[in-house]
Amino acid sequence: MSKAEKTRQFIIEKTASLFNTKGYTSTSLSDITEATGLTKGSIYGNFENKDQVALEVYKYNAGLLKQSMSRSFGDEFPSTMDKLNAFVAFYRKNWQSVFLNGGCPLMNAATEADDTFPMLKKQVTQSFTEWISKISEVIIEGQKNGELSASADSEEYASLFIMLIEGGILLSKTTGEEKFLNQALDRVLHIINKELNIHPS
Repeated sequence: MSKAEKTRQFIIEKTASLFNTKGYTSTSLSDITEATGLTKGSIYGNFENKDQVALEVYKYNAGLLKQSMSRSFGDEFPSTMDKLNAFVAFYRKNWQSVFLNGGCPLMNAATEADDTFPMLKKQVTQSFTEWISKISEVIIEGQKNGELSASADSEEYASLFIMLIEGGILLSKTTGEEKFLNQALDRVLHIINKELNIHPS
């Protein structure tokens, strides 16, 4: 990487938790300079404006989540049922670190982007679309290999899983009670084992 690219990456990494915790619109340029130790001139020398920093930070945060989550769907888990169970286990295991860093970056950005930050909203929409697509692909793979019910609508189930998990995260983070996320994850597991599984356990 060039010096400029290294500086951009430094700014993104140093402000990733800040934006996710404080909010993409509430984080000020002063917050960014304080977090990075750089001057305003240095920030603007690498980014057009604060919104551009926010967008790149969102992409970085969403990318980290995607990378971590994607491990659940890797070759380490040979069967589709193994992959889906690992996907649920990922949230069960990592909820504390997610909460300490401000919560789910997709949900945080979605709740504040809406109509006030259209470019961020576009990025969040793309992230959710990719997430639904990835889970849907895993379900389709399970249908093809005879593990999952062939009549199941893969996209509908993928969307349902995301709605349950994101809702559980929202309630747990708001109340400080882990039980809500666990209830959501238990429900996802129930759906996987009782509705999708060709041999209900």
